[in-house]
Amino acid sequence: MADPKGFMTTPRQDWPRRPVEERVRDWDEVYAPGALLPIVSKQADRCMDCGVPFCHDACPLGNLIPEWNDLVSREDWRAASDRLHATNNFPEFTGRLCPAPCEAGCVLAINQPAVTIKNVEVAIADRAWAEGFAPPNPPDRLSGKTVAVIGSGPTGLAAAQQLTRAGHTVAVYEKDDRIGGLMRYGIPAFKMEKHHLDRRIEQMIAEGTRFRTGTAVGRDVGAAELRARYDAVVIATGATAWRELPVPGRELAGIHQAMEYLPLANRVCEGDLEVSPMSAAGLHVVIVGGGDTGADCLGTAVREGAASVTQLDIYAQPGADRDEDTDPWPTYPKIYRLSAAHEEARDLRSAPAADADARLFAASTLRFTGDEDGRVRSLHLVEVDARRRPVAGSGRELPVDLVLLALGFSGPDRADGLVDQLGLTLEPRGTIARDRDFATNVPGVFAAGDAARGQSLIVWAIAEGRAVAAAVDRRLSGGSRLPAPISPYDRPMSV
Repeated sequence: MADPKGFMTTPRQDWPRRPVEERVRDWDEVYAPGALLPIVSKQADRCMDCGVPFCHDACPLGNLIPEWNDLVSREDWRAASDRLHATNNFPEFTGRLCPAPCEAGCVLAINQPAVTIKNVEVAIADRAWAEGFAPPNPPDRLSGKTVAVIGSGPTGLAAAQQLTRAGHTVAVYEKDDRIGGLMRYGIPAFKMEKHHLDRRIEQMIAEGTRFRTGTAVGRDVGAAELRARYDAVVIATGATAWRELPVPGRELAGIHQAMEYLPLANRVCEGDLEVSPMSAAGLHVVIVGGGDTGADCLGTAVREGAASVTQLDIYAQPGADRDEDTDPWPTYPKIYRLSAAHEEARDLRSAPAADADARLFAASTLRFTGDEDGRVRSLHLVEVDARRRPVAGSGRELPVDLVLLALGFSGPDRADGLVDQLGLTLEPRGTIARDRDFATNVPGVFAAGDAARGQSLIVWAIAEGRAVAAAVDRRLSGGSRLPAPISPYDRPMSV
């Protein structure tokens, strides 16, 4: 604990964002370059080095947060990087994309603003790359065992890196043309620029991990054939079966899933396309769904030059403070949060029909209506109460040219045939069933991440990847020294 009074003398200060008018004209990350390092050491001083650090339990990775806070406050960046990478393969991803449940569990957050744990984390990760503290770490010797990892999102990449470093020969199969899964084509560049992803992939290649892009297991290569070729298979395909909105008019042109829209915008940033064929430029856009994916669509549509953008959230607007009855500390509270995208929509007045930040809360879609050419032109909605019952006389109609559905995901997509070809058992909710060792009903086949857990956070995805790697290593080697931060049955802290 470098400064015993830091939490009393230093107020919380977050990494400042670039001005809205500047950042919406490009796809660069929203944060001001170089503005974090001057403040981060003093922010790390606010950590109280608690006797029982609940931030550990709030983070499924078990990050050693007080330890690397202390090291950053002393500006010992190499040691801080070592402690951070001891529990997290990809801190530059989580430091940008995780909603930071660790901060909700910070003891200081009982009666003060929490330590800026997420900012400290990303500062360490970026400094590690800048100073060469994250070199490739290939194994000393090979085990002679082979593993196929299906899917290259955070779970697949974490599992592959851990297993490669343990000495196994690992090949990652990805159906898209580039590695990264949702981080590549689902997360907009203004939240995480893709050079962070490319740098880790280069590290993994140098360590010995092999990548097979443009290969959908079940379609381009048979799932049973792959199983016969490798000593073990890890399924980490994510939960890509999107939820639908079964209301009248859903068949109209101009209504798309968020994950049909976002990858095209990312491909423009990658240089594959000059303009997205689904661009929101000049259109009235309505996003159905109040979560992070909806916010990603919001920020993307604003940058594409939409005429207006409105986001519908079926839940009532939460309050600014934690409700101690429903979300007591140290659980992750449902409070009002203003993401970068909502800040942009607010300042640019992108949704004149909505509240200040482009969101309409407690709003349920009733139907769509279109023109004579079969294109959507109106969305009809109604206000709902806490039990999602329509409020009489609250019906509204919004003009719309493009509707984006961001309603979440239910489990792995079965279209490629992977699940059926292997004969995998599924849970009633559509996820892949597994036992306490992450093993499926098919010998030698393991399942991890959103494909088995269901839609979750990036920290849970990486924790699953690390844990399934330990399970596979035990099967192949008879034992394992790899860390297993969670079990398949662990869940976030709740009341």
